[in-house]
Amino acid sequence: METPAVAVAAVAAEEGPGGGRPQEALPWAALPRCAEPCRAAPLRRGAGRGDGSMSWLPGSRGVVLTAYHPSGGGGAPGGRRSGQYTMNHDNSKKTPDGASFDRSGSQDSLDELSLDDYWKEVENIHETRRNNHEEREALVVKEPDEGELEEEWLKEAGLSNLFGESTGDSQESMVFLSTLTRTQKAAVEKRVETVTQTLRKKNKHHQIPDVRDIFRLQSDPKEKVCDENETSAVRTTENRSGTQDETKGLKFSVGTNEQKTPPQDMPFSETDINLEIPFAEQAANTKDSSVGKMCKGGGGDTLPLNFRLPKDKTGTTKIGDLAPQDMKKVYSLALIELTALYDTLGTEFKQQKAAKIKTKDSGLFGVPLSVLLEQDQKKVPGTKIPLIFQKLISQIEETTLETEGLLRIPGVATRVKSLCQELEAKFYEGTFNWENVKQHDAASLLKLFIRELPQPLLTVEYLKAFQDVQNLPTKKQQLQALNLLVILLPEANRDTLKVLLEFLQRVIDHRDKNKMTLNNVAMVMAPNLFTFHGFGSKTIEQSEFVMAAGTANVMRFMIQHQKLLWTIPKFLVNQVRKQNAESQKKEKKDKAMKKLLKKMAYDREKHEKQDKVPNDADVPQGVIRVQAPHLSKVSMAIQLTEELKASDIVARFLSQKSGNVQTLKKEEVFLYEIGGNIGERCLDDDTYMKDLYQLNPNAEWVIKSKQS
Repeated sequence: METPAVAVAAVAAEEGPGGGRPQEALPWAALPRCAEPCRAAPLRRGAGRGDGSMSWLPGSRGVVLTAYHPSGGGGAPGGRRSGQYTMNHDNSKKTPDGASFDRSGSQDSLDELSLDDYWKEVENIHETRRNNHEEREALVVKEPDEGELEEEWLKEAGLSNLFGESTGDSQESMVFLSTLTRTQKAAVEKRVETVTQTLRKKNKHHQIPDVRDIFRLQSDPKEKVCDENETSAVRTTENRSGTQDETKGLKFSVGTNEQKTPPQDMPFSETDINLEIPFAEQAANTKDSSVGKMCKGGGGDTLPLNFRLPKDKTGTTKIGDLAPQDMKKVYSLALIELTALYDTLGTEFKQQKAAKIKTKDSGLFGVPLSVLLEQDQKKVPGTKIPLIFQKLISQIEETTLETEGLLRIPGVATRVKSLCQELEAKFYEGTFNWENVKQHDAASLLKLFIRELPQPLLTVEYLKAFQDVQNLPTKKQQLQALNLLVILLPEANRDTLKVLLEFLQRVIDHRDKNKMTLNNVAMVMAPNLFTFHGFGSKTIEQSEFVMAAGTANVMRFMIQHQKLLWTIPKFLVNQVRKQNAESQKKEKKDKAMKKLLKKMAYDREKHEKQDKVPNDADVPQGVIRVQAPHLSKVSMAIQLTEELKASDIVARFLSQKSGNVQTLKKEEVFLYEIGGNIGERCLDDDTYMKDLYQLNPNAEWVIKSKQS
């Protein structure tokens, strides 16, 4: 079977006396034909080949990915079509600093990354699909009606009572809106306006509330004209002070005179990821201060890929550290923040929705994650990762991770197909013989599992948003968007993705032996993660020719910065704290009203208060009482100091040599912050307890094991 040839041509910007001006994309006929089928040329600076490809030239303003077939033969094998795509991210004038300062994140890395591995993997995927004659129903993305996307967005954000028949009962949403930032409010207001206009068209005889009425309570007449210094000061104070003003009410508005703190210089370097100030607010400030300097496509962003998280004295919060009720709030806020970020940067954010299709209700390959986990949990209760996925990874690792070309070199197609069928029949029976599985075959099965999911691991809703990350102006903003997208993934998808990325990093750790660098792994895995069996051939072709370099860079970001991506930004946690505090105030008012209605006796209330006083008096100022119900030392008073960390408290409890404490390991137990303005939060070892106590003085402190 004839292999298609792919030529990758770089469009150079020729510098003339009148300044740099990019050439037109090379016409189809101008590309030289190959006598032999040829593969994609690596996009390396100045690396020319004689196989019909052209090299990446310094000062290039774009990349043309052009696919064609030699000798003008028949159609492309495997249903692939010929076509071209021009990646012109930046059409603005060149800065005097040189070409390297004009390229986007994707373009910068094209100097380093070879697309050879990507196209080889695409060919392997096509070959696998040609050998697999089983036909499955293609996943179709529904074309939404007018206002439908915005309505679904508001429902997912927990703001469904801002429109429709339930609009009148929106007190809870008003509380929620009071904790939003300026850019977050703008994102909500934009969607409410769209839905409202749509409803007006459909229900002209019904009275639909105006969006201005919904936001009237939170709006400020000075909000839109506040100067940049004032805005920066308010945001900095809000995020640095945490919830210190909770007792005065939760007005998370920007541009008011509520806080008079002067502007402070943030101790963050260019490579630090600031988790205290909302990402969209950072983008708005950057946009305002660099009008005309930063254009879409990443002009001027030359930051290296060594981003880091500055230490937070109140502790870093990871996904999985919060209670479900708080995580639900984080999800809503993350969706609003991501939308606000895309709005601020002028990038379209649209969730996609797939039409319902018939899927397998049993088996291993081509089965929805939810179905897999349901059947796996019958075998192993509490399982969060599909058993077959875990076993394939362990099978690869048990042999060795030093095998050259691991993940890149495919297994034998016929053997992989046979193994797939045998696994379907014998895996749950426990009779499958893993000794006969070669390492490259196991790697091919792992990639096949990911591709064969009826819906992509990154979900239909957010797959396009993951792909569009490459279009954001700076690498830091791309990383911020990926962070929010990971939070938005369903738990099963997110957990499986985490296991995959951790495995890929372990493969990269052995790159000296297996020759699989970060770039190689990203190129090989991108087609598997961003294309999948469910979509029809048209979408697959677009992923091949249009998304190649972009998705590979997104893949690389996800592998390299996976620890950062599984971190919940502090500003989201602070907003959750504010919501909880406001809800508690409302509950107290409701309880007080109920007591009045029931005409409870004054002496009974007094008696209840007296019962509480001795308990509070037991703990002196600057001391917390830590509970450890499952340890031999069940309670201990701890004096707070400036340097006391959560790990110190846990170590103090574990040092008690009695009971079952000797069998416990430090990695098995954690200190938890429970109650007050948070539901429950597992503390990281480097949390400074005095700082956290000041943030949440009403919390209880409990040592317990973390639920797996």
